[in-house]
Amino acid sequence: MQILASPFFGVSGDFQSIATTTVGVGGTPTITFSSIPSTFKHLQIRYMARTDRAQLQDYLLLRFNSDTGSNYSYHKLYGDGSAAASGAATSQTSIESAITAGATATASIFGAGSIDILDYADTNKYKTTRTLDGLDRNGSGFVTLTSGNWRSASAVSTITITSYGVANFVQYSSFALYGIKG
Repeated sequence: MQILASPFFGVSGDFQSIATTTVGVGGTPTITFSSIPSTFKHLQIRYMARTDRAQLQDYLLLRFNSDTGSNYSYHKLYGDGSAAASGAATSQTSIESAITAGATATASIFGAGSIDILDYADTNKYKTTRTLDGLDRNGSGFVTLTSGNWRSASAVSTITITSYGVANFVQYSSFALYGIKG
């Protein structure tokens, strides 16, 4: 399937579906996209997710090519309409990339967003991610803008998504991977 899209933070071009995963009954702790073709300029993950972590919110962690080394970092801005804050971390074993709803969020509330992985196949530079996402935190909105970095020149061929709370993604959580032509 091909989707024509308007620019999103400077990313434009044809979006082509690579893979989609929807979580079934019983949930799953890990979402993996593997054997990613190197024929696109960028990648984008669109998600709608909720975890069974006993918190109002949880976070999505990204790891590339099964690399568990401490060579990931991220910066984030977040707010709820009345206050804003920021955070950052370096030398991490994954990118804290996105926010999603946890088990104590209002029933049936899911976090949603999109994660861009820029120049994922370029072997001459480190990989950069950017995420725009949000969720309803029991009546108040919450949005984040996150940038991440994987300090490797390797092309991204596998993406693994887990939750910060080492929780399961619950039934109906959905993750779609798209390739973006340059």
